[in-house]
Amino acid sequence: MNDQPTLRDMPKRLYRATPTRLLAWLDCPRRYRFTYLDRPPPPKGPPWAHNTVGAAVHNALAQWWRLPREARTVIRSRALVTEYWSADGFRDADQAAQWHEHAQDMVERYVSGLDPDDEPRGVERTVSTIHEGVALSGRIDRVDERGAELVVVDYKTGRHVLGIDDARSSLALAVYAAAVSRTLRRPAHRVELHHLPSGEVVAWEHDDHTIARHLDRAAEIAAECEEADDAFRAGATGDEWFPPRPSPLCGWCDYRQHCPEGAAASPARAPWSALTPPATNHTPTSE
Repeated sequence: MNDQPTLRDMPKRLYRATPTRLLAWLDCPRRYRFTYLDRPPPPKGPPWAHNTVGAAVHNALAQWWRLPREARTVIRSRALVTEYWSADGFRDADQAAQWHEHAQDMVERYVSGLDPDDEPRGVERTVSTIHEGVALSGRIDRVDERGAELVVVDYKTGRHVLGIDDARSSLALAVYAAAVSRTLRRPAHRVELHHLPSGEVVAWEHDDHTIARHLDRAAEIAAECEEADDAFRAGATGDEWFPPRPSPLCGWCDYRQHCPEGAAASPARAPWSALTPPATNHTPTSE
């Protein structure tokens, strides 16, 4: 009798995904294919100025926490924005300079409300969890330690005014909470969105049931992604598996030039068009 294991007996390999990948599939299967499956991917359009602002702010805040305690000053936070600044996506040098200063102001204002001695449990920390055969992972802006629990903190530099529903309904934040609990071996139920332009903090307190519901949803989307990935590897690249989903958001798509349906759905946007005047105390959406 042959007791050797066969391929049929082997456990199914985990499907690996991030919340960003899963949400890209929901938004537009064609953009998902361009981003995650086509190799090499199609050339992207020009860089977006709002992404430049978001990247500089996120990087500056992360580096601020990595400094020695005595170097964590408000003045240093402005210098860190400059270290990570670029002029990508702006209309001209004057607009880039204006937004450079605005980004510095946002970071300075935010850092002035932080306690440099309140060391986070993690900064730009990669965490992961497994649910229903899916390995979910992501990198979190900050993980705070508050009493017996950990808290997921996500920075936002967008012009969108945040509400409780943004924190409550976020698939990514719920997945991160579950992943933090598994990776750092401490419970994590609270998720927070820190909106730097306004200084507002929007929070939601999950329980085990709501986190499990989000994880189930993530597993459902991952199953669709995996099926589409397998079809792509088998040679299916057309609209049967990867149809476009035209909407007004197509004007912001990096791959608009490769998608006739998207080009017809919305006019092209200038790379700086998501920016609003800094005087309004709002900045563009950025992840």
